Amino acid sequence: MKAAFLDYETMGPGLKLDGLRAVVSSLQVWDNTSDAELAERLQGIECVFTNKIRLTEELLRKVPQLRFIGLTATGSDNIDLKAARAHGIVVTNVRNYCTNSVAEHVIGVMLMLAHSLSHYHASVRAGDWQKSDIPFLLAHPVVELHGKTLGIVGYGALGKGVANIARALGMQILVSARRGQSPAPEGRVVFDELLASADVISLHCPLTNDTRNLIGATELAAMKSTAMLINTARGGLVDSAALAAALTDRTIAAAAVDVLPTEPPVDGDPLLDYTGHNLVVTPHIAWSSDAARQNAIDELARNTSAFIAGENRNQIT
Repeated sequence: MKAAFLDYETMGPGLKLDGLRAVVSSLQVWDNTSDAELAERLQGIECVFTNKIRLTEELLRKVPQLRFIGLTATGSDNIDLKAARAHGIVVTNVRNYCTNSVAEHVIGVMLMLAHSLSHYHASVRAGDWQKSDIPFLLAHPVVELHGKTLGIVGYGALGKGVANIARALGMQILVSARRGQSPAPEGRVVFDELLASADVISLHCPLTNDTRNLIGATELAAMKSTAMLINTARGGLVDSAALAAALTDRTIAAAAVDVLPTEPPVDGDPLLDYTGHNLVVTPHIAWSSDAARQNAIDELARNTSAFIAGENRNQIT
């Protein structure tokens, strides 16, 4: 089968494609592909691999030979799945490939905020330690995570991975039911209870019509004033303006976001304008350890091989 990787650059450098090349007859690798180039580059292609390229119904109609779309991510919102089904195109995603990377990122920023590391780094750079009359600075709070409560919204592989490390730190775990679901299923708490009880809330749910702006001004006001919010899932889960305001007026203590509603944020975002040390913004890199990125490529190869063999592996259409 002839295959093309449309946006290999989005997977980062240093990956091995040998396993992927072994399962197809030929593989054309493009660093990126514009909308204007898509139809031409897909002519004659039976398997297409992509991370973020948007494949619409209009495009899929133009490539009747296309049989397989292999995603190198778990999310599939860039693919018109209804159109893919209608055209008999199988779509697969990769799952559980970046659990360790995301979990370590969440714990890392949690510790960074709890221990005021950004504050202290800035203080040292400003010369405050050098001017101190004592051997250390105690200008900012250092909060132990041991004994604190971590609330997790979205308890798939990523949420469970975060919970496992948090338990090792001595944290208590609350898992949210879906918003509006009451009573909560066994082992879960209602969403409003989680907001009020958790010292840290970490988001790991997909972006859907039900979860868009899951965390807005009302939800932030319901959280503890000492709480922190961490979002490594999808930017649209959080109202950026509401979060910036909540950080400014100390409605909550701190936040870390690895995702924004529009990526890259070419038109800006209120969180990019915020300058306080109680916010950490990273450019969608929680998933991107070397091991996780290679895992995604290897999973893509296994999905493709299974499809060619007539097997159902990680198919979402």
